Amino acid sequence: MNFKDKTVWITGASSGIGSALAIEFAKIGAVIILSSRNTKKLEIVKLECEKLGATCIVQILDLENQDNFSKITEEIIAKYHTIEVLINNGGITQRSLVKETPLEIDRKIMEINFFGNIALTKAVLPFMIKQQSGSIVTISSVVGKFGVPKRSAYSASKHALHGFYETLRAEHKADNINVTIVIPGYVKTNISYNAMLKDGSKNNKLDDGQAGGVSAEYCAKKIIKGISNNKKEVLIGGKELIMVHLRRFLPFIYYRIIDKVKTT
Repeated sequence: MNFKDKTVWITGASSGIGSALAIEFAKIGAVIILSSRNTKKLEIVKLECEKLGATCIVQILDLENQDNFSKITEEIIAKYHTIEVLINNGGITQRSLVKETPLEIDRKIMEINFFGNIALTKAVLPFMIKQQSGSIVTISSVVGKFGVPKRSAYSASKHALHGFYETLRAEHKADNINVTIVIPGYVKTNISYNAMLKDGSKNNKLDDGQAGGVSAEYCAKKIIKGISNNKKEVLIGGKELIMVHLRRFLPFIYYRIIDKVKTT
């Protein structure tokens, strides 16, 4: 797939994987729509993309409040006539045990990571069906394949995305709509800083795993290559990815290891 002059909409674009994706798409000439809640950071990313010669706009989007998604999508279509690629990257993680996490925290994480994600997809989908083409990408996680301590709602939200997008792919293959599920392991971003604790406050520290992860730039390049090749799943990371394969092929070994895991 040649992305030059193609319209690419990225959520969670103000930092981390999202901003890295924007810059990589800018390098190859895409028209980029940047979304998140943080206007100031989005403007910084926009400036970086424009330095590379890309056409880039900022569209504020709050994944927790989905009432205006259809209207925003219609406005983008009216301006650019099409959306070729939608990348659902925005989301939030957590650092709290099941027994200490209030239900409202679970609901908030599901609202942002799952309902906010699929609400935007549902807003864009009719236009892709009409144009009989498009790529829809969701950024999951290795914990979308299995659960680990202190990630219960986060893991649940990512598991839910797999079920939704596997179904979406099957239903719209005939409409030439490609669906890619990206499964990152450790990526060196600020996601652990913003992780929700049991009281809803921020974690405000970088996890060891995150600190030793692959770069956001490396991750972005892998994602773009996966979209270009119409990959159904894209695994990105280091040695932690072995757990995905153990879970599938050698579950008895996987369970021995996971029972001893102590995450921060």
